Order: sequence, then structure tokens, then C-alpha cells
Amino acid sequence: MGVFFGTDGVRGVVNNDLTEELAQMVGNALAREKKRAKIIIGRDTRVSGSYLTAAFATGALKGGANVVDVGIVPTAGISFLVKEKKADYGVVISASHNPKEYNGIKIFDSEGRKLSEKQEAVLERYFACPQIVSSIKVGKYKFSPNIANAYIKFLQSTVKGDLKNLKIVLDCANGAAYKIAPQIFKKLGAEIVKINCQSTGKKINENCGSTAIDGLVKRVIKEKADVGFAYDGDSDRVLAVDENGGVLDGDQLIYILAKHFAKKGMLNANTVVGTSHTNTGLLIALNRNKINLIRTDVGDKYVIEAMKKMNLTLGGEQSGHIIMKNFLPTGDGILASLQLASILKNSQEKMSQLCDAKLLYQANKNVVVADKLKVLNNEKLSQKISCVINEIAPAGRVLVRASGTEPKIRIMVEHQDKNKADKYLFEIEEIIKSI
Repeated sequence: MGVFFGTDGVRGVVNNDLTEELAQMVGNALAREKKRAKIIIGRDTRVSGSYLTAAFATGALKGGANVVDVGIVPTAGISFLVKEKKADYGVVISASHNPKEYNGIKIFDSEGRKLSEKQEAVLERYFACPQIVSSIKVGKYKFSPNIANAYIKFLQSTVKGDLKNLKIVLDCANGAAYKIAPQIFKKLGAEIVKINCQSTGKKINENCGSTAIDGLVKRVIKEKADVGFAYDGDSDRVLAVDENGGVLDGDQLIYILAKHFAKKGMLNANTVVGTSHTNTGLLIALNRNKINLIRTDVGDKYVIEAMKKMNLTLGGEQSGHIIMKNFLPTGDGILASLQLASILKNSQEKMSQLCDAKLLYQANKNVVVADKLKVLNNEKLSQKISCVINEIAPAGRVLVRASGTEPKIRIMVEHQDKNKADKYLFEIEEIIKSI
């Protein structure tokens, strides 16, 4: 992780961590890295999105790059369009699942892949001596929202047949999926119920979407729907709710997809990539189906890197990032939900019956801190973590890490005994608060 780039691009509170000047520098850095670069840019619905898009574009144009702005579009849409339109870079102005006061800048290369840490380090060198370099030939700016239609057609083409006779509730988190997701599901014949589909950006991720799924649970039950899907602000994540109101997290959705892809011969090496946070119950269930699990550090960029290195086709995170490399090189919540809906339609089963994986209990807590490194390097905390690991091994696991996108320490204690997991999590949390 770099100084400016976290686990998912540059991110922070607007006009605090993420300023107009920084957005200009990122745009200018891309223009300096590649002469006369063509950059496709999109954003989610946040109020600050147009402001930061303008700042980024100003820096890029000054450096001689050409910018094509497609407006509000899911993050994966830019990943698709940058390759489809033969651009040099794709840029998304979004802070994904974070609250509305945050925003961010995600960058894709010409193949639609997120930049590697090495590529991010190259760009950060331009930030060391902050200055905007101007070209004699400034670039051109063009607003072309219709370009996103190619992404919509692509998503629709990934479903073989239709989704008729399915009733689906879509929670679009008042974010980038607000228009595209319902449009595609409706075109495929599903009966759609929309919630949290405002485009003003004032309530993006606010008590809705994949980070606050209770509203979707209630609506699925009320509507007697077959399934509900919840995205986050830029729709690169998805969680599901079955017909009984049961929540299916990313681990469970990956399990459903893995079994399906394995039967279709689409799961390379019969292997799935997860993270250190992936539930051990998923590992057991996959192995029961003769499917292997490889773990990486938490962060979809690390999952994607491992998939690329080992030529694997499916991976993701418990949070709902799901990467299906046969379709796209990045996570796409809408794409994943379409594939899951198609599996549901063709299985003749209920959504609750598609996942028979028994997950272990995981106690999770996020603790807001002023200095993440200070906390993680604290000897008292290290000793406590080692002590807990020794006490619960081999039946349980402990994970304490810094968030890559927020000023938080994330704690996870996994054990089949809920009381033990909650007890040890509380003890670790108290030490963190005392540091």
C-alpha cells in the first residue's frame, strides 16, 4: 500500500484527505505517464462526484490527455468500457461502500484491470513534488453517457435465456446501479421491486445497500419475492437475501457460483480464491465438492492478482466483491447477481436451497482509531492476539487488521462457539480502545 493509494485507489473525506488539488494531480500524473492518453471516466451518485470529476479532468487535460466522461456508471462498467473503447486508462470517482462524505479515485489500465501496487508507486512519484505540468497541446473533454449502453448490452448477453417468473427486489444503495440494474433485470423478464434507487447522492449507502441489509430483508418477505440483491455505492459488491429473509454473504454466493461453474467446466483448476477473512465453513464445503480454496490478504486487488497469477476464474470476498474472470477482470455486483438469478431460475430450487455450506460463527467489530500503525505495532495488543490464537486453535481463528479505506481497525474472531468468539473479540477491542 502506498502513501496515497490504499487497497482500492485513492480515498478519503472530500476537501480533507481528498482535495481538488490531489484529484488534479492524479489526472495530471496519468497524462504525464502516457503521452496523449485517452481516459474514460465515470462516477457514482455522490454529490461530490461532479466536483472531483471536473478536478481530475482539469489535471488530465492540462497534461494533454483526452477525457471521455460517461457520467454515472458502476465501477465495473468503466473496467469494461476502457477495453471496449480502446482507452489507455479508466477512472472511477467513487468511495464504494463508504459514507457520502467520502469519495475516491479508482484507476484501471487499458485491459480493464486495477493498477498494480507497482504501477500505483510510479504514479505516486509524481505526487512527491506536487505540481501540475501543462502541455502545449491541451487535451479534449467529451461528455458521452450513451457509451455506457455497450456495458448494459454486455451484461444482458451474459444471461442465457431469461429471468421470467422470478420476482426480485433490488436495493441499489442510492448509488451507481440505481438505473442500470433494474433496467437489465426488467429486460430479461423478471418482475422487479426497486428500493433505494435515488440518484441525488445525498443518501448513498445510508442505511441501505450491502452494508445495511435489514431493509432488503423486510421487503423480500413483504413482497414474497424469490430473491433480493443489495449493491453498494458503486455496485462492485453484492449480497443476497433468500425467499425466507436469510442473508447470503459473499462467501455463500461464491460457493453457489463455484459449484455451478465447476459443473459447467468453467472453474479453472477447480480452485477458488478467497481472503484471510473467508469463512472456514466455505473451505470445508468447497473441499466436500472437490473444489480448492486459496487465501490472499483482504482486498479484492489481492484476490485479482492471485487469480491472474494462477489463471483462475473465480474469486472474491465475504463483503460481496465477486470476480468472474471469464466475464470481467474486476468485481461486478450486477454481473454476479445476474448469474445467481440465472442459476436460481434454471435450478428449479429455492434460493435458500442453493447454499448448503455451514459457516462458522464470526464475531466482527470495527474500531475507529487515530493511528492505525500505532495500534497494530502495540506490544500489548500483539501479546493478546497471540494468547487468543493459542487458546482457540485449531478450532478457531483471529484476524486483526487495518482497514485499507477508513481510519479503523477491523477485528474478526471465528469459532463454532459464539460465546467464546464474542468474549475474545471484546477483550481485543478493549485493548485497542486503551491504546
